[in-house]
Formats: sequence, structure tokens, C-alpha cells
Amino acid sequence: MTSALNLPLLIEPDQLQPHLADPGVLVVDLCDQASYAAGHIPGAVHLDYTDLVRVEPPAMGLLPTEARLGEVLSRLGLTADQLVVAYDEEGNGRAGRLLWTLAVLGYERLAMLNGGVHAWDAAGGWLENQRRRPVPSFCQVQFRNPAAVADKNYILARLGEPEVALLDTRSPDEYAGLDQRAARGGHIPGAVNLNWTDAMDPQRQHRLQPDPVLRALLERRGVTPDKEVIVYCQTHHRSAHTYWVLRHLRYPRVRGYPGAWSEWGNDPRLPIEA
Repeated sequence: MTSALNLPLLIEPDQLQPHLADPGVLVVDLCDQASYAAGHIPGAVHLDYTDLVRVEPPAMGLLPTEARLGEVLSRLGLTADQLVVAYDEEGNGRAGRLLWTLAVLGYERLAMLNGGVHAWDAAGGWLENQRRRPVPSFCQVQFRNPAAVADKNYILARLGEPEVALLDTRSPDEYAGLDQRAARGGHIPGAVNLNWTDAMDPQRQHRLQPDPVLRALLERRGVTPDKEVIVYCQTHHRSAHTYWVLRHLRYPRVRGYPGAWSEWGNDPRLPIEA
């Protein structure tokens, strides 16, 4: 059995199965409440996605405060030495947001369950419906890894820099301004578009595409490992998944923009392209 210390950033159901009873592994379910109640991975604790975002309209996906995140993670029973494995039922966007948040806080022992609960079920994994109530811990967290975050001022100061790649993970229509979800439609100047779902294989429970396919999708758009990559979508939900794709592919410098288009597209002082 592979030690939980050696599990990669992206794991398969058969890699998780031997560690379900390991107190050093915390499995977090980010499915909706009804899905969790209907059946979840044994021992998984539930987390509402709303606990991971701070809303200051029009920006809808900002980072919560350190104090708020400390409360949320303490409620989950998280301790500093645990491996966190996250999953959901809708492509792992919510799971990606949790993992990105933990990365911003400096946690390093993190993994995404490839394909989420559907992959677990397809592999014959048992699902339980008993709600797990973890013993609360005491998490006093800090934003120890600011290199995982970009805000609007950071991006504005780097527009046009050749060593920076802006990756818009919304749909092509949102990117082009045809599907307008803010006061203005379009995208951040210089950004390239990769719909987050293009990284998934719908024939395999929306697991990630094979690594060579993922690398080709990115490199065709000029998103190469030698650049600092900044990902965004509408609220840093879809792009949090892409952040983890890039981490899995060992891109060394990746940032998520939590303000995303809900902030940028609603601020008339910021430039756009359409």
C-alpha cells in the first residue's frame, strides 16, 4: 500500500480506498447536501461550497477572511499534518476551490479525487449515507502562500508582459462577450480561452484528460510551464479546477484570480477585450 505521505495531487479511487480509515487522511465531500445524504465516500465530511467564498457584490467569489476560514476548517476537524482529499459530483470545480484555498493558506498535503464521486461509484466503491460529524479542531490559519493569488491590481500591472499567461476558463461565448454575465462582456486583455470542461473526459466520469492531451491544449494557447499562469472565470470556481490541473502538470507558477470576471467585468476602470 502506498503511504498517504506519497499520494500525488491527483488520485484514483483505488489509491484512496486503502486510506479511508487512516486518521491522517481527511476526505472532504463538496457535493450538494442532497447528494451527500444520498451517498458519500465512507468517512467523508461535508463542506458547503458557500463556506469557501466571500461575496461583496458585484464580486461573488472572493477569499473569505483568515478568521472565517479558520472557523470553517476547525469545524471540519482539520489538523496541520493531515492529507486532504477533496471531491464533488459536478466535475470537481468545488473540490478545486477548496484545494486552491488550502494552497493559499500554505497547506501542501492535498489531493483531488479524479472524477469525483461518480468515478468512485463506477469503480465499485461503497457509498454510505451516515452523516459524519467530525471532532472540531483548532485551525488558526494565515495566508502563507500569497503566490497562489492574483488580484486585479496584480493583473493590471502585468498586462502585456510576455512571461505572464492569462487563462480564461469560461465558455467561448462568455470569453467573446456573447454570453454576458457582468456589466460588460468580453475578457481581460491578452487572455486566452480554454473552457474548463475541455480538460475533462466525459466518457470517464469527467476524469482529467491524459496528461499529453492536457499539455497540448495548454501549449497550443501559449500557456507553457516557463510562464506565470493566472487563471480566472466568473467567480474562480471553474478556474480553481484549472488551477489544480496546472498544479498536477507541475506548472511551477500558477495563481488564481478570485475576483474574476464578476469583479473585472463590472469595473469600468479596467480594460477589456471582446
